Amino acid sequence: MALGFVSSGKAMAVAIDLRSARRLVFGLVLGQAAVTLAVALICFLIAGSKGALSALLGGGISTLASLAMALLSFGSGTGFDAQRAVRAFYVGEAIKVALVVALFVVVLKSMKVSPGAMFAAYVATFFVYWIALANALPPLGGKPTPRADRD
Repeated sequence: MALGFVSSGKAMAVAIDLRSARRLVFGLVLGQAAVTLAVALICFLIAGSKGALSALLGGGISTLASLAMALLSFGSGTGFDAQRAVRAFYVGEAIKVALVVALFVVVLKSMKVSPGAMFAAYVATFFVYWIALANALPPLGGKPTPRADRD
């Protein structure tokens, strides 16, 4: 699949290997789950079981929302043409945002949580995105550097 965009008046095409993209996205979800568990352990040591549960809920909300987006955006049949792929991304992102809002409302209205631990774990899951993007994107000069893990 290739996506096109315009940058400073020049049309450019970027080829995306769908299998590698799927692997990256589902790896992000696993990374978020790992970060959630790590933050929950730290919160358990600092604030006890209430802090750990709150961190699990906050990180779990982010991880679950990312999984929903990954399944919707990279499910079977989404990569056959560019228009279908872009539509799947928009739908996936909309569902992700709605799911995050709904789950935070449910948790905050129905449970007594430690908001600091919950939001700390939620925010910590975003570092997984930044690290993955930093590793997946080419350097700013536009010249990709060879990596051992690339085919």
